[in-house]
Amino acid sequence: MLKHLQAVPLDKAYRLINHGPTVLVSSQDQHTTGVMSAAWACALEFSPAKVTVVLDKSCKTREIIEHSGRFALQVPTLQQIDLVYALGMISQYDAPEKLRQCGVELFHFKGHANLPVVQGCSAWLLCELIPEPHNQQQHDLFIGRVVAAYADERVFRNGHWHYQDVDPSFKSLHHVAGGHFYTIGDAVSAPQSK
Repeated sequence: MLKHLQAVPLDKAYRLINHGPTVLVSSQDQHTTGVMSAAWACALEFSPAKVTVVLDKSCKTREIIEHSGRFALQVPTLQQIDLVYALGMISQYDAPEKLRQCGVELFHFKGHANLPVVQGCSAWLLCELIPEPHNQQQHDLFIGRVVAAYADERVFRNGHWHYQDVDPSFKSLHHVAGGHFYTIGDAVSAPQSK
């Protein structure tokens, strides 16, 4: 899988999550590594590239991000639906061995040894936390400056997703409620864009 990785220019990083996928959020401080699912993540700015994600106060990964000052957003695929669901349902506060129990496989991008990411995803955005205490406490809203972005070139290349060219197992997940998700649909273009 790592042989299919490519760096994504930061001015195109927003495209990795602009289609509204459920994401995996990972972080690591000096004591703990955390990974959780999040449905509310989006691009905030083009340049410098910034993202937002909503992280409830009950989440251990949120605490880890607050300690470490960094996090990664990852776009999981349909083949990871069981993992995504489990990571969203199990609290690391209740189950300290959550990552092992869920079978999470982590790796690090070169130059980012302090930020683990989940293997098997189709895209990764590595972020530095922009501390906004009011937003974090009042709205559970976290802002990150994207410092690096990567994608699986089988699905994302030349600044665009190519879901129409791959097996449906590569499609992104879009959470509705409980264990109900949709996958990304067919590509369509507005007549004026042709």
